[in-house]
Amino acid sequence: MARILVADDDRHIVTLVERTLTRADHQVVSAHTGAEALERLRNAVADLVILDIVMPALTGIDVCRHMRMHPSLCSVPILFLTAKQDIESKIMGFEAGGDDYLTKPFDVSELEARVKALLRHTIKAPPSGVLAVGPVRVDPDSGAASIHGHPVDLTPVEFELLYYLTMHAGEVLPTERLLQEVWGYPPGTGNPSLVRMHVLNLRRKIEENPARPALLCTVPRHGYTLKARADGPRLD
Repeated sequence: MARILVADDDRHIVTLVERTLTRADHQVVSAHTGAEALERLRNAVADLVILDIVMPALTGIDVCRHMRMHPSLCSVPILFLTAKQDIESKIMGFEAGGDDYLTKPFDVSELEARVKALLRHTIKAPPSGVLAVGPVRVDPDSGAASIHGHPVDLTPVEFELLYYLTMHAGEVLPTERLLQEVWGYPPGTGNPSLVRMHVLNLRRKIEENPARPALLCTVPRHGYTLKARADGPRLD
């Protein structure tokens, strides 16, 4: 059973999410403003947070940014639940540190699938051993990553994506495979734009010129690859 915080100024949405996740044996805590959500988190850290982007005064993006700066909240998975469908809102959400995005109206089975996938990141124990590929170094035990020896601040999903890319450096990884292996979605589910957004954000953090990526490259119509040196990834 996971402790899940849902924050939305639409009380009908909060009730729907509460009922759905309670039936799945989760403990659900509710809030109707951003300030109320932060107060709930100060009282007890959640395993997952579901945030509406548009809330009075303190928005869901504001709450997300606050969480990512707080030591005890920075690794909590965040799902944005919002009526906004434009690409700019998605980019803002992921740049703030969000992990996934579900647009209203939504099917409760899709909500359950997203929640299940995100909770993987709170219980999954990645393989031990530091991986290094060229300038990229990732340590799953500490959750730390660096480029050319400089630490890189990553969200939990960004770290897992980079770790998986590093583990399979030199391979071309289709979007469908990344959705299954990194996000934990069953075959044929998950939104390909989720991978694209996280790849864009990851490039901003690891590339010298994100517009002309030299490390994390797109292979048109096939997927993504992390450029490997001739000797491939190594375990330190």
